Amino acid sequence: MSSITDQQFSALRQNAEVIEADHNGEKVLALADGSYLKLFRRKRFLSSAALFSYEKRFAQNARELENRGIPCPRIIGTYAIKSIERTAVHYWPLPGRTLRQYLANANNDHRGLNQLLGAFIASLHQQGVYFRSLHLGNVIITETGELGLIDISDMSCTSGPLRRNKRVRNFQHLFRYRQDIQSLSEHKASFIGGYIERLPVKEKSYYSAYFETMFGQHEQPAR
Repeated sequence: MSSITDQQFSALRQNAEVIEADHNGEKVLALADGSYLKLFRRKRFLSSAALFSYEKRFAQNARELENRGIPCPRIIGTYAIKSIERTAVHYWPLPGRTLRQYLANANNDHRGLNQLLGAFIASLHQQGVYFRSLHLGNVIITETGELGLIDISDMSCTSGPLRRNKRVRNFQHLFRYRQDIQSLSEHKASFIGGYIERLPVKEKSYYSAYFETMFGQHEQPAR
């Protein structure tokens, strides 16, 4: 990680667009050259961030995904900016649209997208990727029709496939986003089929029943 001065930071963010901010200040900047700068602060003096900071996690997770052939942001560098008490990761964004944006267009192939998403999550789980921030705003459909991940700070990877309990916990996060699930519900069979396609028979039965229950909890009541 490189330390940059206030002057260097000011030059870097010149003409930048603020993409995300909160009451503590700027969080994500779109820089003039098309790259992005994601800023982090330590919330507590003693925390896991002090041992393995957010910008290092982001960069490490990008490497893990790249090693698995999963599209994701491309890291330029990581910085310590002492003048504003922040660290940062500098990266090229993953080109494409989020699945929320894609599904908002009724003319797009929703059935095919559902199948692709189910298969993509199955591939993540099979490759040991536990992406805690799983929702349709963090999955990108690229210009070549592949799916990839953004906002990858909160993620872990194992050397083997995820166990059932971790897969279920991952889906519990996804199913908290009611609007996302309602967008997928019309073609839920395609999503389920994409996920279970390569699973053993016993696991196919388990996840088919599990998804039917989870989708059922989000179905609109009949009027």
